[in-house]
Amino acid sequence: MVEQFARDNEDKVTVIGLGTQDDEDLAADFLSRTGYGHPLLWDSGFDSWNHFGFRIQPSAALLAPDGEILETWVGLPLSEVRELI
Repeated sequence: MVEQFARDNEDKVTVIGLGTQDDEDLAADFLSRTGYGHPLLWDSGFDSWNHFGFRIQPSAALLAPDGEILETWVGLPLSEVRELI
């Protein structure tokens, strides 16, 4: 679902995954098994979660090109994101 959203909206938004809960080797295995196509950033210390105020997975954030947080959500509200981009 996220992959399709990224492909459908690549002219408007860059989707970046954020890996935190597993170890980096498990994340790499997930990428290779699923064909996950957009960039994945690894954060072993949950600093990114704290920055965005995330407490559960899945969560999402929409950032402006300068990094300003425009909106955050619990879940993957792709229809709401589409309305904002």
